[in-house]
Amino acid sequence: MDLIPDPRRAWPAQPGAGAFPLDGETVIEAGPGTEGVARWFRTAVGAATGLPFADDAGVSGADDNRIVLGISPDIARELGPEGYRISVDAEAIRIEGGAAAGVFWGAQTIRQLLGPDAYRRAPLDSTREWAVPMTLIEDAPRFGWRGLMLDVARHFMPKDGVLRYLDLLAAHKLNVFHFHLTDDQGWRVEIKKHPRLTEVGSWRSRTKWGHRASELWEEKPHGGYYTQDDIREIVAYAAERHITVVPEIDIPGHSQAAIAAYPELGNTDVIDTTSLTVWDTWGITANVLAPTDNTLRFYEDVFEELLTLFPSTFIHIGGDECLKDQWKQSPAAQARIARLGLAGEDELQSWFIRHFDRWLAERGRRLIGWDEILEGGLAPGAAVSSWRGYAGGIAAAKAGHDVVMCPEQQVYLDHRQAAGDDEPMPIGYVRTLEDVYRFEPLPPELTEEEAAHVLGTQANVWTEVMHDSSRVDYQVFPRLAAFAEVAWSDLPAPAERDFADFEQRMAEHYRRLDALGVEYRPPGGPLPWQRRPAPDGDNASLGRPIEGAPPNV
Repeated sequence: MDLIPDPRRAWPAQPGAGAFPLDGETVIEAGPGTEGVARWFRTAVGAATGLPFADDAGVSGADDNRIVLGISPDIARELGPEGYRISVDAEAIRIEGGAAAGVFWGAQTIRQLLGPDAYRRAPLDSTREWAVPMTLIEDAPRFGWRGLMLDVARHFMPKDGVLRYLDLLAAHKLNVFHFHLTDDQGWRVEIKKHPRLTEVGSWRSRTKWGHRASELWEEKPHGGYYTQDDIREIVAYAAERHITVVPEIDIPGHSQAAIAAYPELGNTDVIDTTSLTVWDTWGITANVLAPTDNTLRFYEDVFEELLTLFPSTFIHIGGDECLKDQWKQSPAAQARIARLGLAGEDELQSWFIRHFDRWLAERGRRLIGWDEILEGGLAPGAAVSSWRGYAGGIAAAKAGHDVVMCPEQQVYLDHRQAAGDDEPMPIGYVRTLEDVYRFEPLPPELTEEEAAHVLGTQANVWTEVMHDSSRVDYQVFPRLAAFAEVAWSDLPAPAERDFADFEQRMAEHYRRLDALGVEYRPPGGPLPWQRRPAPDGDNASLGRPIEGAPPNV
């Protein structure tokens, strides 16, 4: 049936069994708790088909022409809250889920069964006949955390683009949107108590063009931010699609934009922080937050407002790539280390992280951070995003901490998809569609009990070289489709996976992506307007990997 992700069990109808037709008389019978799914179906599938999908209340004579949505305790017990069962026969299309989320994922499967044109925003032909093949499908996800992290700090993505990506996640049955909102190069969320974070911190004067060793610059301001009402809209839009938005505010490193806005947050006894601006290049800056009580209170203010905007259990605090040179030189930082009886700067970072672990726990939330938060001792309730390979995730799981596996070497989608010289601004490792399809989130080193701490997996998209949505699309797709199947489907071991079958199903999925307007990388390589200039062009060095440099430069 060319479904992506591949369902757990599917029984196609016998030859000649036919299909269930949809027409202007088809109604939706939405059981308790499924009203939101019915609303989404009318909005999305109704727009593509031109069919009204009226509420069955008060409609007579539609007993054999209905879509039935329901929540089933039996499905919940057998397949879990996100599991679903689809039954299509001559009388009805029935979608039962363990919870509303399961019903929603079942509705996404029905959309795929309707064909690529069901992903358009208006019908192509008013006389088109729509039908769903008679079938029985039982399906449930392998992991509860199936995520995409999008960096909007390096290059800002306007709100409409974020909403579009939430639709793309939903179409692939991904349920976590990790929203990387702050970094050295920009602060992207309005904080009313500290307005300079966006007044100053959301704009930089220019931008490095290409990787950080490039000599090219885009000599114009870049920036933008989301108002708190924008955030509320994004969170509500995601919730209707059963996607949890996990915000990230990066501390204590990757914080130069915040320090540029409020210089007292920096290590003022080491450098003149009033001279700092929002960073205009890539890499890791030495300008990190000062470990002071003032800094703690400031970020408590930030998180206090954030908690009113994001209902997610997890709040991401970054914690990665915090250079400690300034702390080593800072009398104030060294005095704090001595006063707290810490062994050094790594334990000072751990003290910083532990403070917010306790602070969030007191408010019913949980801290999650990149695997550097393991250095100096992990906060008791913290979870780990394991990005520097598997090691951090393995160590955390063995210690009884929850883990999201997102190793750079496998699922950083900003890394190039092929080794060809015509790939646009290539950085990082070469990771093909097949490489992503053979990614395995569960390390074999973990026991069954330890593996239970692996909440799931996510792909990460860092946008240093992605200056617009077209470039984001090119890097993310089609590899996100392969990742979605890895996160959802119960696949065999990587070497045993049937990539040829996946490629065959992708032939249909490319047509869905076309209908959605996704500017993916074609299987045959970049299209002419996606290619990097030829070696003798004016921008020949743009993004070219540095000779002798490590693969992630």
